[in-house]
Amino acid sequence: MQAVSRHEHSPDVSFDGGDLDCGNGLLLLIRKHIDPLPRGGLLEIQSREISVDEDLPAWCRLTGNELLSWTCHGAQRSFLVCKGALAERQAPGQAPVDARVEGAPARQAERQRRPVAALPPLAVTGMGSWPRPRWMIDAMHAHVQGRLAEAAFQETADDAVRLAIAAQEKAGVDMVTDGEQRRDSYASFVASRLDNCQLIPLTDLLPLVDDPEAFAAELRALDIPAGDVRHPAVFGRLARSRPLVAHEVDFARSITDKPVKVALPGPYLLTRTMWMECISDRAYDNREALAADIVRVLREELAEALDAGATLVQLDEPVLSEVVFAGAKNKRSFMCGALSESLAPADELAFARDLLNAVLDGMPQERTALHVCRGNWTPDESVALSGDYAPLLPTLAQVRVGAYLLEMCTPRAGDVAMLGALPDHARIGIGVVNQKDPAIEAEAEVASRIERGIQLFGRDRLLLHPDCGFATFADNPICSAGIAQQKLAVIARAASRFKR
Repeated sequence: MQAVSRHEHSPDVSFDGGDLDCGNGLLLLIRKHIDPLPRGGLLEIQSREISVDEDLPAWCRLTGNELLSWTCHGAQRSFLVCKGALAERQAPGQAPVDARVEGAPARQAERQRRPVAALPPLAVTGMGSWPRPRWMIDAMHAHVQGRLAEAAFQETADDAVRLAIAAQEKAGVDMVTDGEQRRDSYASFVASRLDNCQLIPLTDLLPLVDDPEAFAAELRALDIPAGDVRHPAVFGRLARSRPLVAHEVDFARSITDKPVKVALPGPYLLTRTMWMECISDRAYDNREALAADIVRVLREELAEALDAGATLVQLDEPVLSEVVFAGAKNKRSFMCGALSESLAPADELAFARDLLNAVLDGMPQERTALHVCRGNWTPDESVALSGDYAPLLPTLAQVRVGAYLLEMCTPRAGDVAMLGALPDHARIGIGVVNQKDPAIEAEAEVASRIERGIQLFGRDRLLLHPDCGFATFADNPICSAGIAQQKLAVIARAASRFKR
């Protein structure tokens, strides 16, 4: 496309990228300004960096946005980009679809003050995520892209949650989750709820890694479409003006009498995920400062989720496994979405422990849990991290949490007996089916694992679940909803042998 003397259309929003190139934060600033626009909205990008002449048109083609025109006067350039296609631009006076507006009324004032049920011995539960129906995934993409209003998205998600909870109840679980139906993934969804944070497609982040081609090849090998997966990016000081997950608890409790569990990404996971040089360092001097705000936000959320009636709030910290099992290779693991560098394992584990304890301080211990696994982005066992819990046990034992929900069915996790090193007051959750394996485990096989757990920890301490969630990433579920229901059902049937 040839440069023109002036743009034919006037922009809705404009910003100056200065001398930044696409590999040093310009793409993230573009995303910051273009995401809030409705489809058909026009963004002007001012730049003095010559490489943008080639890189920006390529980005537009990759992301499906239309480059309308560009001007060049000396070193100063101006690019006019339409979000989507210009044909989608709405006529004057037509109300735009705004994905940022919270359409549904807050349920906090309507919370049911039912007593919070205690978990019985040998309680059976899913880990968190449940395969989304195709129409739910379509609605999720439309909502993120600004083509579906907040109220319509929440109504669609409510229907998906009803199906997920009904399937769990039919399977015979003792505690349900909402299946994380409103989330694009188990962790990155917080960027769509926090102030000054946005979900950025991985395609925008590839220029920020040391070897973009190698990272893209790794994603392809794991069957993860980089254009569909989004990553949190911090553009200012984090704030929480609406709940992250408490609204999920509210709705789940309104449609079931079962105890409800909800999962939150842990503070170390979020810190590793959100700290990216050349973007988050514009708001925070260092990752410790970012972590302090993440702890504050999670404490606020944990308190509200408990107030909403969650029987158990689970903090997910799978990146702890990446620290001890992948750190020696100095290889980033997509499992945790951690694009930032880390220190030595001992330093990282101490940092994670302190962050977790800061979030948990003063909270009712018996209603909190910690989940650790070795990656759940693909059913291919050979790709996921491997190693027993020995390097993690000292750290886990120092976390002031009431329950540990741990991956133990897969042989990659080692022997369950070593969990005896965890504090005696805590309940121990062991994975007794492998969500990565499409075959449904035999009831006798699951019962044997449960019996071993009872021998080691006693009936009153033991909790039972799959190794991990059934659909950690919305676009890349580990299995189908039918298989997920059957796997929970076999746990429930096996557990009933020991409940009589």
